[in-house]
Amino acid sequence: MSADISAARANMVDSQVRPSDVTDLRIQDAMRTVSRETFLPETKAAVAYADAEIEYAPGRWLLRPRDMAKLLQALGPLSGETALAISAPYAGAVLATIGLHVVSCDAAEIPARPEGWSLMVCEGAVSEPPAGWLEALAPGGRLGAVVRQGALGRAMLYLKTGDVLSARPLFDSTPPFLAGFEPRPAFVF
Repeated sequence: MSADISAARANMVDSQVRPSDVTDLRIQDAMRTVSRETFLPETKAAVAYADAEIEYAPGRWLLRPRDMAKLLQALGPLSGETALAISAPYAGAVLATIGLHVVSCDAAEIPARPEGWSLMVCEGAVSEPPAGWLEALAPGGRLGAVVRQGALGRAMLYLKTGDVLSARPLFDSTPPFLAGFEPRPAFVF
């Protein structure tokens, strides 16, 4: 690993993540370790640690480091849990580094798990979380996703307690929509 990349990674945590009240040292340490540039095309590797959403595949985005870290912290990941990283390769790698069992998938292909998922995270915005995502949560399971209807978005935490699903807004975030998860046009006279 080059000293420049290592310094950029440390700077990302020190200037974007820690000042945003991400106090979970496991997340900070994992972000200092996981090579964000490996999830990007070579042409975008130079901006891997920028304070920006970065498209890694057509219609698929890595969240800003700050937003991803805040979302993971709100989810309260526990070592040994089974997590689903939905179009979230970097977030999945961070979760795996802190000790979760992570399965990665594309947003359009959520795998079934008989006992449900303990934790689910998505990088990129959706107009609303699909019902299949919410149904895939285990009792006590948490989903973190950015929900947008227009220009403004909100990172949301969904928690399944028994058969009851609750939602809590976390912070403003405006990543691009995941392709296929944009708002449906409304009929207007």
